[in-house]
Amino acid sequence: MPELPEVETVARTLRPHVQGCVITGASLLRQSSLHPLSLRPEDLQGCTITDVGRRGKLLLLELDATQAAMPHVRGLTGLRLAVHLRMTGRLMTYPENTLPGMHTRCVFDLVDAQGQKRRLFFDDVRAFGLLLAGTPQTMQQWSFWRGLGPEPLELTDAAFSARLDGRNSAIKAVLLDQKVIAGVGNIYADECLFAADIDPRRKAASLTAAQRSRLLSCLKEVLLLSISQCGSSIRDYRDANGNVGAFQNSFAVYGRSGQACRACGRMLEKIRVAGRATVFCPHCQK
Repeated sequence: MPELPEVETVARTLRPHVQGCVITGASLLRQSSLHPLSLRPEDLQGCTITDVGRRGKLLLLELDATQAAMPHVRGLTGLRLAVHLRMTGRLMTYPENTLPGMHTRCVFDLVDAQGQKRRLFFDDVRAFGLLLAGTPQTMQQWSFWRGLGPEPLELTDAAFSARLDGRNSAIKAVLLDQKVIAGVGNIYADECLFAADIDPRRKAASLTAAQRSRLLSCLKEVLLLSISQCGSSIRDYRDANGNVGAFQNSFAVYGRSGQACRACGRMLEKIRVAGRATVFCPHCQK
């Protein structure tokens, strides 16, 4: 599943293609891809895409509904389209006459300020992805959105430390909990724990103040480095231009079980933590 760096990369690469465009039409091709709380994609006709951003692992298209065609949508403030890419979701633009593919779940017809038309496809091979268009009030009714923890790149040492207090679960399990921190998944949990020399099974609350500070610093460094390399492409991930990421070439531990540790040369081991495959160095991560 795309994590924070991958979704951030999609947001950055999609923005130039859709920012300022007006939605002139939409077609939902798979009903299960739409959240029950959502406005219908057709309801967004006339809305302008003002920006593309991210919250945790969610992609966000910010909308101006001032000129919306539907009276019940016109003038809604804070309207946005949230896209959960899950495992295989993609958002890419195509020429105006492009026909949907067999895995296209939703189509938005767009026109930019120069009158050029294009189509925005939400493709999703495994069909686990989700679309939700709504106001801030609608978003607050979505338990996943309402429970999202803070963004790791915005956390201070004190705030991060407070979120570990009293948590006796393994530190990796805590990092994966989207209610504790938003956007971190299996790849970046393994990578930042290795960078911080912390055993993934260690109880979160038992980390010292120095270890907590180091872990947060390493997490931020790993995330920012991955963003600079357009994320990690393991199987399906592509950015909005169809390009793969490059951070997988820099993995220290993820996916490298049985190989030599880049720090000490000893063999990396694979275990399960919180039900997830976990690779670490028993020598470096005491």
